Amino acid sequence: MSESVEMSGFPDVAEELGVIVTQVHQLVRDGELVAIRGEDGVRRIPSSFIQDGVIVKGVVGVINVLRDAKFSDAEIVDWLHREDDSLPGTPIQALRENRGTEVKRRAQAAGY
Repeated sequence: MSESVEMSGFPDVAEELGVIVTQVHQLVRDGELVAIRGEDGVRRIPSSFIQDGVIVKGVVGVINVLRDAKFSDAEIVDWLHREDDSLPGTPIQALRENRGTEVKRRAQAAGY
C-alpha cells in the first residue's frame, strides 16, 4: 500500500461521521469501508473515504466491485489511491469530485 495514504483510527472516523465507534466497526464488517492493519497492529481507514461528515459517494460501490474481483482490502486502498492518467488524478479524488461513473467503469475493468 502507498505510504502516502493518510489513515485514521476508528475513533477519529466515528467522530467525523458523528457515530459511535461500534458503528464504524459495523461499517467495516458490512463492507462499506475497508480497514488496513498497520505495523502497530491497529486497523485504520483511509481518511480520504470520509468527506463532509459522510462516506464519499461511490466508495461503497467501488469497494464492492473490487471485492467481487477478488481484491484484498490493501489492494482496494492502493487501487483507489493510485494515479490514473485517464481520470486524471486518483480514483478517490474522482469520487470526491462526484465523478463516480468513470471510477466504477475502471473498477469493473480492473477485475478482468
